[in-house]
Amino acid sequence: MFDTLTERLTQSLRNVTGSGQLTEDNIKDTLREVRMALLEADVALPVTREFIAKVKEEALGQEVMTQLSPGQAFVKIVYDELTKMMGEANETLDLSAKPPVVVLLAGLQGAGKTTTAAKLARFLKERQKKKVMTVSADVYRPAAIKQLETVSNEVGVGFIPSEASEKPIDIVNRAIEQAKIQFADVLIVDTAGRLHVDEDMMDEIIELHAAVKPTETLFVVDAMTGQDAANTAKAFNDALALTGVILTKTDGDARGGAALSVRAITGKPIKFLGIGEKLDALEPFHPDRVAQRILGMGDVLSLVEEVERKIDKEKAEKMAKKLQKGGTFNFEDMLMQFEQMSKMGGMMGFLDKLPGMSNAGIQDAIEKANPEKQVKRMEAIIQSMTIKERRNPDLMNPSRKKRIAAGCGMDVAEVNKLIKQQAQMAKMMKKFANPSGMSKMLKSLGNMQKQFGGGGGNMGPLFGSNDQKK
Repeated sequence: MFDTLTERLTQSLRNVTGSGQLTEDNIKDTLREVRMALLEADVALPVTREFIAKVKEEALGQEVMTQLSPGQAFVKIVYDELTKMMGEANETLDLSAKPPVVVLLAGLQGAGKTTTAAKLARFLKERQKKKVMTVSADVYRPAAIKQLETVSNEVGVGFIPSEASEKPIDIVNRAIEQAKIQFADVLIVDTAGRLHVDEDMMDEIIELHAAVKPTETLFVVDAMTGQDAANTAKAFNDALALTGVILTKTDGDARGGAALSVRAITGKPIKFLGIGEKLDALEPFHPDRVAQRILGMGDVLSLVEEVERKIDKEKAEKMAKKLQKGGTFNFEDMLMQFEQMSKMGGMMGFLDKLPGMSNAGIQDAIEKANPEKQVKRMEAIIQSMTIKERRNPDLMNPSRKKRIAAGCGMDVAEVNKLIKQQAQMAKMMKKFANPSGMSKMLKSLGNMQKQFGGGGGNMGPLFGSNDQKK
C-alpha cells in the first residue's frame, strides 16, 4: 500500500531538503509535485486542495526548530499534516459498554465483511483476550451464513446460527440474548452487502441499527475503490452514524487514496486495515506510522510489535541459549528462521517496514532479486539434507553436496551458495546471541528509522518536543 505515493513524495520532498530557507518560490514546485502525487494516488480533490493549503500556510509561517534545516522542517510539516489528515492517533474500539458489546459491520457487496468479521473476532480474542461470538444477518445470501460459521470456527470463536427465512432484527436480538447466556464480551454482527442508493436495503439496516443500538458501527470498504471508498463511507455515515471504518484489501492497493480521504471526508476514523487474505491479516490503523511509511521512513515500531507477537519465543530462546553456550547455528536453525519470517508475511513483508526500503531503486533491486523465490529454493535444499547434515554443517563434502543437489533438482553451485550463506549467518547470529549484541542491532535499527528515504539526512529531531523551537 502507498507504493506509488511514497515513490512520488519522497522524490518531490528530496528536491527541497537542500534549500537554505523556506520561501514561496522554492516550495512552489514541490507543492505542485505533492499535489500531483496525491491526485494520482486517487485522493479526493477537495482533500488534496485543503492539504496543500495547510502545508503551504505552515511552511511559510512556522518558526523552524534549531535542530532542523529548512528542508527537514518542510518534511516535518508534510508528515504532521499527513498524520492530522488521517486522524492523529489510532482509535480503538469502545469495549467498555455492558457486555455483550455489539459491533455491527456494514458495507457494499464484495467488500469483505464476512472475512473481516472473522479477522476482527480473532484480533479481539487473541490481543484483547475477549470472548467473542459472531452472527450473520445476511438473509439474502445463504452462503454468507455458512461462510461466517466456517471462518468463525477457524479462528476459534462462538457462532450463533441463523436462517435465511428470519428477519435481520429478530436474528440479532436473539443473538444478543444467546451472547448474554454464554457470557460473551463481544458480539460481531455481519450484515448483507448493500448499495447506499438502494433505499429499501438502507431502510432495513437503519431499522436494524435503531433496534439493536450497537456500540460500534463499522463501515467495511475495499481500499482499491480509492476516493469512492470515502464517498460511500460518507453516504453510510449520513444514514447510520458510523463509529469507524475498516479498509480491506490494502495489500492490493498501491495508491492509498482511500486511507488519505476517508477521515477527511467522513470525519470518522479508520480503525483497522485488512492487509491480506489470511485470518490474522488485520492491523490497527496508526496514522503516525502510516505517515512515516508514506514518507519512506519505515515502520520499525510495527515491525517490533509484529516480531513480539508472531515469533515463536520458545524456539528463539532455545536457539539463543545454544549459541551462547558455543553451539553452531546450523541448517535446521536456518530453516526455522525462514519459517518465522514466513509468519511475518515473508521477506517482503519484513523489508517493507524498514526505513529507506521505499526508495524506487532499492525496490527494483529487491524485486529483481526475488527474495521469496530465493528463500523457497534454500528451503528445498535444506529439506533434501538428512537430519544429521542439517545439524552438522561441517559434514558437507563433495559427494553429499552432489546427492543433495540431485534431491532438490538444483546445481551443486546453489548448494555451495547456501553453505556459504549459512556460514555468514552463523557468524552474525553468534554476534547477536548475547544481550549487548542484540542492543547494538536494535540501536542500528533505531538509527535507520532516523534516516529519511535513504537520502534526506538525519530526521531524528522531527519527532522531538515542540518546545525546542527558537
